[in-house]
Amino acid sequence: MNLVRAELERLTARRFVQLMVVLLLVAFAVTAGTTLAGSHQPSAEELSRARAQAAEQIAQLEAAHDRCLAIKAGTVEPQEHDYVPKDCAEVDPGRMERLPTTSDYLSGVFVFATEAKPLLYFLIAFLVLFGFLVGASYIGADLNSGGVVNLLLWRPRRWAVLGAKLGTLLAGLLVFSAVASAAYLTVFWLIGQTVGYPGPMDGSFWASLGVQHGRGMALVLIAAAVGFAIATLGRHTAAALGTVAAYLVVWELGARLVLQILDVARPDQWMLSSYLGAWLSGEVEFWDRSACQGDISGFCQGLYTLTWRPGLAVLLGLTVVLVGAAFAAFRRRDLI
Repeated sequence: MNLVRAELERLTARRFVQLMVVLLLVAFAVTAGTTLAGSHQPSAEELSRARAQAAEQIAQLEAAHDRCLAIKAGTVEPQEHDYVPKDCAEVDPGRMERLPTTSDYLSGVFVFATEAKPLLYFLIAFLVLFGFLVGASYIGADLNSGGVVNLLLWRPRRWAVLGAKLGTLLAGLLVFSAVASAAYLTVFWLIGQTVGYPGPMDGSFWASLGVQHGRGMALVLIAAAVGFAIATLGRHTAAALGTVAAYLVVWELGARLVLQILDVARPDQWMLSSYLGAWLSGEVEFWDRSACQGDISGFCQGLYTLTWRPGLAVLLGLTVVLVGAAFAAFRRRDLI
């Protein structure tokens, strides 16, 4: 416990960590201020007009579905502009993922139910960057300055020291990220209640937002562990930054271009960013142009999807390999 307490004090006392917290607060303030300046609470007349527009749009969707059924039954002659799918269930409003709502027709109004997910994505992106940089600098600065050597003189067990550092880092980041995200969403919920419009917030909305938040918190911890592991292997914070920069330039940009030139099938499945997006959003679609080469039918289904399961497997697998290599190297390395 003394080792963990000492590491927690060292983590919170780092100037870089304090600077990143200040930048996070500034980003919060700017985002909230911009939202306040660009929103107003809708009047009764605006709400009434928006409700009428939403109801009219739903009625049009229902009429289109009824007309489709009538055309299929042969009681109505189809017109040139009619869209008649193979199955009228495709245009059934009752099966649509989302129907038009009042908030869709409010102009210049911050709608919390609509903006909550994009705002949370922005927060997660900042926290992922925060976690990676803090994780890399936390161990990298100690290895470069000799702080780890001094710590080993007090507690001469390498794995215990490195494990305490990593565990303290992840626990501290998890608590900080949870508190920051709760405060962040609360502020914008209050904005929606006072100078905006709350929007439809049923159980499915909160469940979806909770799943997205949980995935984001997991991604923050993964980023911190990866930064920590690479900096441990390279014995310097710059090693983590250089590795990520090299990967982005050489593989995500360079190799992607080469794979496209060579018409390799499904090139996105070789990119780490694809699995990151799949984990965070639940599912992403990609277009494989090589699947449609030589097709003369006029219709080609070149879409393919990546879901969160392979995304999580790839991210966790990479993290486990890097952290395991870091612990193995730290155990045998000459630290002086």
